[in-house]
Amino acid sequence: MDINETIKSQLSENAIILYMKGSPQAPQCGFSSKTSQALMACGERFAFVNILDNQELREGLKIYSSWPTYPQLYVSGELVGGCDIIMEMSENGELATLLKEATKQAEA
Repeated sequence: MDINETIKSQLSENAIILYMKGSPQAPQCGFSSKTSQALMACGERFAFVNILDNQELREGLKIYSSWPTYPQLYVSGELVGGCDIIMEMSENGELATLLKEATKQAEA
């Protein structure tokens, strides 16, 4: 399976997925830490991928998404954005709404 197929598979299997450095319990950069904390505060389950474990994925995802930095949050297969966007959405309540809707659709 090539890297684009891997990414597409991960996105289709997970309503909410965060590509980050480290894990939510042990983030390996401040941006990943802030983003995962914002997601956890919403109370919805989400998948994550530690991009530091896979160089091919780390480089391939930048091309796939046309987004050069990490973390990257995908909801319902669509790129939402990185840390700054997620923090803004968290502060204004949009993130919780988006995640709840995605979870509800995935369960239907």
